[in-house]
Amino acid sequence: MMNEMSYLFFLAVLGTTLLSCILYVVFFVSQNAKVRVVARGVLLLSGVLQTLYIGSRYLIAGYTPITSQHEAVVFFAWAATWAYLSFRWRYTVKNFGTFVAMLIMLLLLAASFASRDILPLKPVLQSWWLPVHAGVSLFAYAFFSLAFCGGLMYLLQERELKRKKFGYFFSRLPSLDALDQLNSHCLAAGFAFLTLGIVTGSLWTRQAWGTYWQWHPKEIWSMITWFVYLLQIHQRFTAGWRGKRAAVMAIAGFAIVIFTLWGVMYPLGGVQSYGQ
Repeated sequence: MMNEMSYLFFLAVLGTTLLSCILYVVFFVSQNAKVRVVARGVLLLSGVLQTLYIGSRYLIAGYTPITSQHEAVVFFAWAATWAYLSFRWRYTVKNFGTFVAMLIMLLLLAASFASRDILPLKPVLQSWWLPVHAGVSLFAYAFFSLAFCGGLMYLLQERELKRKKFGYFFSRLPSLDALDQLNSHCLAAGFAFLTLGIVTGSLWTRQAWGTYWQWHPKEIWSMITWFVYLLQIHQRFTAGWRGKRAAVMAIAGFAIVIFTLWGVMYPLGGVQSYGQ
């Protein structure tokens, strides 16, 4: 019964997120403020349903559902949804929600193709460090995904300005200044979460295996990701990297995040591989 309810929650998540995407695209085209309000409300509903879906899997599994490809990507989408909604609560960036909603939809579609099986948790992973470490790391990825969306929007808007035709996208995208500030905010928040994720991961490794570092490929690529974003932070606030260069770096950094999540972690068996 609980499995069926969990599956229904996931279908509802896919449906509401798709509807939110459609509404945001309609708003992007029509610029009707009422459509935007409804789109944001539907995305909020999607965030609530994502929370219920994750909670239902927790009740079935008995541990934080964040160890398989399906679970981690759903959690990634959930974190991106709430990171955007929290960001939107404080800041207004024109049509940002359209790009974020499409990215969230792509993440959930990717999760829908992965196995939804709930596997027994290996003893070494039965620790409160699991939700702390994995959770904060995926929240870091969520903020980097927002920076990625902002970077794409920046490049689109810059192209419009260079063409001097002020075409279709120009009136529908924020100013370059607003997008650069968005990049700065998301970069700082994501880097703070990523640093916390690496620290908690090291403490968990020390508790489980008696060492702070094991040279596991996931650990190595997490550290590479951290250095890439450290470089961005350093260059932005000391060398003045802004504008197009910062946008390109945000996109490149997110590509490394995706590779770390899919290219390294899951061919090795996901989080469960740490228990081998």
